[in-house]
Amino acid sequence: MGFQIISEISEIETIARGTGVRDIARLRRTYGNGNWRKLKGIAYVRLAGGRIRLVEIHWYEAHGIGKKEFKRKRNLD
Repeated sequence: MGFQIISEISEIETIARGTGVRDIARLRRTYGNGNWRKLKGIAYVRLAGGRIRLVEIHWYEAHGIGKKEFKRKRNLD
């Protein structure tokens, strides 16, 4: 992953849900059927080199399956 989330994720927003999630077929094949959503939020992360940054992160989530595939999108500090 290249980073570790070290704070709670705040300002969570849904980007896409249901058929609006582009990777829904792959997510269902990999993790199982569920009500998949793509979300974004803000959190402090520790990068591989040890530096701590405030970043926007994106991930997929489904009820009963949990949060999967976190991606760091942009630095906010």
